[in-house]
Amino acid sequence: MTEVLLILLAYLIGSIPTAVWISKYFFDVDIREYGSGNAGATNTFRVLGSKWGTIVMIVDVLKGLLATSLFVFVPYYLHTDADLERTNLMLGLGLAAVVGHIFPVWADFRGGKGVATLFGMVLAIQPLVAVCCVGVFLLVLYLTRFVSLSSILASVSFAVLILFIFNEKEPLYRAFAIAVALMVILTHQKNITRILRGNESKVPILKYRDRRRSRRSK
Repeated sequence: MTEVLLILLAYLIGSIPTAVWISKYFFDVDIREYGSGNAGATNTFRVLGSKWGTIVMIVDVLKGLLATSLFVFVPYYLHTDADLERTNLMLGLGLAAVVGHIFPVWADFRGGKGVATLFGMVLAIQPLVAVCCVGVFLLVLYLTRFVSLSSILASVSFAVLILFIFNEKEPLYRAFAIAVALMVILTHQKNITRILRGNESKVPILKYRDRRRSRRSK
């Protein structure tokens, strides 16, 4: 019963619509009515700028981290002989937060794509893997300025790390890694189409660098 209540609480934490509340409070608009219509960090970067996009991303990561860490309220899962059960509960808590982010009860069940919250979940479960994924994300973002492409490749790298590099033995965790990569790819289909067509929006980060490169090439 306690685990069920914690999963419900994790969902409510994930449901905090960071981008929606910030856009309404500071700009008197609904972020979902602009850009891609998505209530996530990527669209916030695109519509409100890098400052607010960064804030939304950080808060959304913290949602996943906090929700996944709720297991500490059950003393049994703090024991070293409960590693498997603890990991399974953390997966359940984290997934509940991700579902909350995508379908937030506080914002008419219209949220974001859950990538930042998903990262917070991975950060709580396996920090080293999360750091590696951040490295992939930042590298791709630096090279392309596409948050969507950065998220896709980071999620694919997560699956590769879990399945091959760290060779995680827990079947549920391996299945989860594959599901994450597939979910992120599926939820970014429109972004992939726009990238292939050459009309995907780039975040304002490093735009001055790209302008200098463009001028030099002329």
